[in-house]
This record gives sequence, C-alpha cells and structure tokens, in this order.
Amino acid sequence: MNRILLPTIALLFNTFFANAQLTTINPTLLKKQWPANWISCPGISQREYGVYHFRKSFNLDKKPDNFIIHISADNRYRLWVNGSPVCSGPARGDLYNWFFETVDLSSYLQQGRNTIAVMVWNLAIYAPTAQASSRTGLIVQGDQSAQAVVNTDETWKVVRDEAYTVCALEDGSYHREVGAGDHVKGSVYPWNWQQVNYPDEKWLAATASYNGLTFGNGSGNMWILVPRTIPLMEERQQRIPLIRRAAGIANDADFLTGKKSLTIPANQKVSILMDQTFNTVAYPELITSNGKGALVKITYAEALKDTAEEKGNRNDIEGRTIMGTYDEYEPDGGHNRLFRPLWFRTYRYMQLDITTKDEPLVIEDLYGRYTGYPFEEKGSFSSNDTSLKKIWEVGWRTARLCAGETYFDCPYYEQLQYIGDTRIQALVSLYVAGDDRLMRKAINDFYNSRVPEGLTQSRYPSTELQIIPPFSLYWISMVYDYYMHRKDDIFIEKYLTGMAGVLDWYEKNIDRKKQMLGPMKWWNFADWNTAFDGGRPDGADDGNSSVITLQYAYTLQQAAILFSHFGKTTMAAHYSALANSLTAHTYQLCFNPVKNEMANTPDKNKFSQHAGIMAVLTGAIPATKIKTVMQQILYDTSLSQATFYYRFYLTQALKKAGMADVYYSQLKPWRDMLAIGLTTFAENPEPSRSDCHAWSSSPDYDFLATICGIMPGSAGFATVKIQPALGELTSVNGSMPHPLGNILVSLKRKNVNGIEGVVTLPAGLNGSFVWKNKTISLTSGIHTIEIN
Repeated sequence: MNRILLPTIALLFNTFFANAQLTTINPTLLKKQWPANWISCPGISQREYGVYHFRKSFNLDKKPDNFIIHISADNRYRLWVNGSPVCSGPARGDLYNWFFETVDLSSYLQQGRNTIAVMVWNLAIYAPTAQASSRTGLIVQGDQSAQAVVNTDETWKVVRDEAYTVCALEDGSYHREVGAGDHVKGSVYPWNWQQVNYPDEKWLAATASYNGLTFGNGSGNMWILVPRTIPLMEERQQRIPLIRRAAGIANDADFLTGKKSLTIPANQKVSILMDQTFNTVAYPELITSNGKGALVKITYAEALKDTAEEKGNRNDIEGRTIMGTYDEYEPDGGHNRLFRPLWFRTYRYMQLDITTKDEPLVIEDLYGRYTGYPFEEKGSFSSNDTSLKKIWEVGWRTARLCAGETYFDCPYYEQLQYIGDTRIQALVSLYVAGDDRLMRKAINDFYNSRVPEGLTQSRYPSTELQIIPPFSLYWISMVYDYYMHRKDDIFIEKYLTGMAGVLDWYEKNIDRKKQMLGPMKWWNFADWNTAFDGGRPDGADDGNSSVITLQYAYTLQQAAILFSHFGKTTMAAHYSALANSLTAHTYQLCFNPVKNEMANTPDKNKFSQHAGIMAVLTGAIPATKIKTVMQQILYDTSLSQATFYYRFYLTQALKKAGMADVYYSQLKPWRDMLAIGLTTFAENPEPSRSDCHAWSSSPDYDFLATICGIMPGSAGFATVKIQPALGELTSVNGSMPHPLGNILVSLKRKNVNGIEGVVTLPAGLNGSFVWKNKTISLTSGIHTIEIN
C-alpha cells in the first residue's frame, strides 16, 4: 500500500461510515430464491479455521449512477472496491436471522475494469461466543439485473491466506468469548490483493453451493437471510497520545503523530508501552517498512497489573506490567505494509514488543480506528456541580464502548449481549442518542433466543446456552420500556406470545402454599454483591426468594399494562391479580415490622437492599411505611448492598417512594471510580474484572430522567411528565431527544423550596411540570417556570 494514499483511503472510509443509510431492497429478492450462490474455497474443510480472499473483476461502459449489492458471509467479511475499503459485516445474528448488508458501490466504481475484493474468515473453534456459524461462505447479489454481473458463482476467484494463524491462547491471554489473537506472517500474505491490477490468474475458481434464500422462503438452507436493521459501524482514526515507558530505545512519541517514522535497529529487542489515556475499542493499524524476519507483538489491556495481579489506580504504571490479549505480526521486509487484526481490540494501554533480525524495522505509523455503533450524542446535561460533567462523559463512553452490532456487557472480556445490561443501556441510548434501532434489534434477538421451556436465553446471540430466568423477566421490562418510549404497536405486539411464555414458566414455579416462588432451575442471578452466592439471592434455588418473587410481580404489573393495551383483558386481569397475590403474601411472610425491612426469605434471617427495592417497586410496602423502608434501604449498612448494576433499581425505588431528591447524594460509587483513574465505569466495586461495563452507565439516563425529571407521561411518549429532583443542586440544564424533537429544561432553585427556569417542548408534544405538590400544564413551545 502506498503511504501517500493512506489519508485518502481513511477519508473514504470515514465518509462511507458517516453517511451509510439502509438502502431500499428490490422486493423480488425478499420473496424468491436469489440467483446468486453461496460460494467458498475448494478443497477446504468448511467448518475449520481459515482466512480467504475472493475477487471478481468486470468491465463497465460508464461509471454508474447507482450500483446496489447485497452481501453477507460466514463468519465475517470485509469488502473493498477497486482497492478502497467499503464496509464490514454481517451484523451478528443467528442462522435463523442471518443478516446481509445493502450498499451502493457506485461512488467506488469507474468506467472500464473494476474489481470487487472480499476478505472472508471463519474462526471456527476460536470464534467469539456471540458468533454463529454454519460453514465458510460468501454471497453477493446485485439488486437489479444491471448489477447481476457481480453475483457470486464459479466465476469468482478465491485463495486461502496461509499467513494467518491464531495466537494469545495461553497465560490468561485468551478469552473464549471474544476469540483468539491474530498471528500474521507477512512473507506469505498476498499484498495488494484488493487492487484492480493484482494478478489472480493462479487463484482457484470458487465453489458454488446453495442459492441465497430470505426469511420465509424455500425448503431449507444453511442461512436464512434477513436485511440488516441497524446502520453500519462507525470507524474513525484515533491517535495514541502518550508513550509511558520504553526499553531498548529512546522514549520518542513523535511516530505516534503520523508525521515521523521510528526505526528499530537490527538485532534489537525493544518494548514500548503506550497510553491512549482512556479506554477505547478500535482496530489498531500498524504500518511498517523493511524489518524482514522481525516479530512484533501487540498487547492490549484496560489497565496494568502489579505482581499480585491487582489493578489499583488505572493511571499508575510503576511496578506494573501489561497482561492481556495480543496479536503478532512478522514483517516481510516490504514497504508501507499495513497490519490490522480481523476484529477490534479493547484497550487503554497498548504495548509493542519488537524483536528485529538482520534488517532494521521502520514503524511508519501506528494508530487506532475507533469503531462501534454510530450513536450521536444528542442529549446533554450540566449543573452547578461541574464534577457531574465527568460522570456524564465517562458514562457515555462506557455506553458507547458497550455497543456494536449488538449491545455488549463489556467490550474486553465477553462482548455478549446480556438482558440485564441491555435494558439499562437501551434506556441510555434513548435518552442520550434518541436512537432506538439497536434496542429494537436487541428485543428481537432475545425473542429469537427462546428455549422450549418458554424462557429467553440470558445472552444472545450466543453459541453457548445460558439461562438466567430473572433476565427473561427483564426482557419483558425492556419491551415495556419500549412501549412507554415509542409508539410502535405493530413491533411490540409480536412479542406478547414470548412474554406469556416467560410468565407461564414462572407461574408453574409458584409455591401454592406460601404464594411465593418455589425452587427454580437454572442460574437465578440477581446481583454480584458479596452476600449472594454466585449472584443468587437466598431462596432463589431452594424456594421462597422475596427478591425474585417480587421481581416476578414487578414484571407481571408491566405485562398487565401491555396485554391490556392490546385488548387481551382476561390475561391482563390474571397478571394483575397474580401480582397482587404475590406481593401481599411476600410482604406478610418476609417483612420485619420491627426493623422495617424486607427479609430475603420467610426465615427472616438475612436482609438485603434488593428485597426492599423490589418491595417498593411493586407497591408491596404500604404507602404509610414506604419512606421509612427506603430510609432503612439507604442507610442500614447491615443489609447486603446493591452493586452498580442494581443501583439502577434503587433509583427507580427512590422515585416510586417520592424520594428522588436523594439520588444526587447516591453518586459516591461513580465518584470513587473516577478517583482511581477509571475512564469507563466498571462492572463491580474493586477488585473489578471488567473496567467497562454497560450496566454502570446508568447515570447518563438518570441525570435526565431523575435529576431533570424527564419521563414519558403516557405510553409511546405521547406526553411528557417533567418532575425534577435536584437534591442539593441549585441549577441544572438538560436536553433529551424525543421523537418529535429535543425536550429542553433549564432550572434554578428559588429560595429553599421554589424553582424557576425555562422548559421547551417540541411541536406536537404536551405534558406537565411537577414540583413539590404543584402541577403546571405544558404545551408545545417555550414555557417560563416560576414556583415559589
């Protein structure tokens, strides 16, 4: 690759990803068998590890105005046209929903000879847990007859790339959930294979098998093709600003700017520790010249560790080393060679360990290409407490790093879409970005994950089955959240049968004598606190857990609203009655009136914040006692404590109890994380495995939904209810994206109990403003608020 062309290619890539739209598909292709075939490489084992290059060259009489294709592959692909990168995919799904991308190639094409080049890889047993697979394959289908020249068949050329093997399989470097590292031998790699004039005469003719089939068609296929429902992932260059440590070479960070190269002398060993200064997800891109026979190892980590493998302050490097997944690259001695791993890496710290042989190695450039779901930060929050700005920024970074083609629980260790994390992060997405597309995909993914018992899987897509029954309940809560925030009955109604299946499974597990849940199978996870064995609250496995019983009642209450909305009044009434019975009996059996606390079981020998939180949320606690109970939940440290994850539900309980003003004083866990150098919010209090976990990004929702008080006033966000809870704050400003436009609040305290400011609602939206015991009606437009 010519170094002069690199900025141009980067610009093309950025432009494509920024402007990518979901293009209209020829409806015939959604109803009938595709003329295009799935193709592969002859002579290979179709289900084993391999990396392959496919090419198709063709002539055009003129540059076309449009040239739409549909493309997919197993496991994954990266597409170039005439040497320029276009897109990657497919979006992760399962064999029942195998996504294809629709892209317009016209801007990349030219009069005369053109070449489409596609890199396809099958990671087989080394694939991430979220990666479904049938066998190695590629399919490209032109949208209309004019584009049929690119349809995949035996005229495509293919070669297996022997340069690739796996690495990072030992010493704790391999996390099976995210897959292995890449070892690339440059002397074997077919450099410039994407270019139009690359000689491919000795490449093999591809083997063709099944024609493409879309959802609902045909008598069977290896992949059921469905259109991609989310935009393409963002990619943009992200420079690494600092070298924190260098051994065997001078500490010179100039090469990281891209304006100067770095030469590693022959027969030298060097180590360079770089600091992005914040956690990120990116494709590292290393450009080298010369250095034949050298070995470059690139290691990635969220934090360094000491000799006891503790992280400590994330900014500290003294006495600490890097441990983590890595890639290896062997330069071939050529000029401006680009190494980029097949999948993105997560890191704050990146270390180069280089061993050269008889030829110096020149590092021409090194940077990351940040990637992720292309959320736009349309919401905003500020206040007189400027420290909240940092919590907002770090929360949003956490949410972004945990969102790709699915939501992730964490980007470093698992990259799996768990329902417990996803419910919280979907709300963050709605409130900060106003984008519901990934939420819709997640709801549908979990619907597709259901097992014969009726439960959803806890995480999906996933090639490993895991059942967490309480997460199935939170899936229903996700659907309820969507119902409250979006008017979309056609989308929601299809999930009622799945919801009924989950609720029926729970109903069959009721202990009829005590009217609480009895013993339950699978992993009944509630929270990673230190008192719950494996995250399971007392009684979850052997029966009569107040935490899980009340969560079931909480979900039944939401389900009753949904089923009633769709005219299923008998089922709605049943769910309401069942919820009332469960809450009444659980309160009677588990509430300690002396302590004013909910016990975890009827034995009343263990108590938790969790039991009290769910009791408040379900209305099990009488109104006359609710504030007293909340005080115990907040300040009795003998209760087993909610971690970052469950504090989302603690906040919901505060709002239910009319104590939302307390929220601001409950932000210490997030302040503590910032104090130890975290740049994303962690999975759990120290020592935390994951430094970036989706469920800990909840302040970016609550700053707008709780402090600013912006909430749906009715289903579909048809109206808005603004009930601010400033706590000790004296002023707040918030902007929240609504489907009709941004909702704006700018408020200041007036004396002790008053408030003043401005509220602006977009055209077509009405609602109310609530402060203390006074309510003001709102219509579209600007409103001056003044309450003494």
